[in-house]
Amino acid sequence: MRLIDSHCHLEYERLIEDQPGVLARARAAGVSGMLNISTRRSEWDQVIATADREPDVWASVGIHPHEADAHADLGRDALLAATGRPKVIGIGESGLDYHYDKSDRAVQRDLFRTHIAVARETGLPIIIHTRDAEDDTAAILADEMEQGAFPALIHCFTASASFAGKVLELGLTISLSGIVTFKNAAALQDVARSIPADRLLIETDSPFLAPVPHRGRPCEPAFVRDTAAFVANLRGVSTEEIADTTAGNFFALFTKAAA
Repeated sequence: MRLIDSHCHLEYERLIEDQPGVLARARAAGVSGMLNISTRRSEWDQVIATADREPDVWASVGIHPHEADAHADLGRDALLAATGRPKVIGIGESGLDYHYDKSDRAVQRDLFRTHIAVARETGLPIIIHTRDAEDDTAAILADEMEQGAFPALIHCFTASASFAGKVLELGLTISLSGIVTFKNAAALQDVARSIPADRLLIETDSPFLAPVPHRGRPCEPAFVRDTAAFVANLRGVSTEEIADTTAGNFFALFTKAAA
């Protein structure tokens, strides 16, 4: 069985204090790869350095929608330059968050399109965060796909079944976090059952959103095993099958990691 945590934040508080232990526990749980995600420009060097140091860790470069106002002038050149690093395999996370509105919505949309352009140019997948912004996210994705295809995934999926259908039709992949294990996640669990097997990923979003039975604790990449087991039960397959399928999907999407 091979497990991949397709989205974690190894530099964040509650993980960085014991990063060697976090990595050791993940490996002991059977996690063979972790994608370390950046959310602001000031993180890029540290996120990439961890990936450069650890053979089973990769990095992304991007700006979270919460940070959009502080990076309104970030152009494609900065992103493009960072993608040249060997362990940088993805763009993001980027997208739209209208739940907290920590950045101006127009700035979020413009920066989202900048990330998409770089994903299209480089062939590296864009890792999309979307919350309470289904209509605008779907509209931007559809518009941008008409201008030229690009690889993409919706991370930590919590949106509607209708939105799932729209992004799947556009060719995107959907990643499930520990939220799918929560007692109040019945609608998300229905979506999880219906995602085509070749378009499914799993993640932790560590240090957030620890799955059952770890609720109330800082989340770690090791816990992706619990999410895999829960999703496997939902879909009526073995944990080994979900682990192997999602790992294969990860390398099919993140081709730079496979290379």
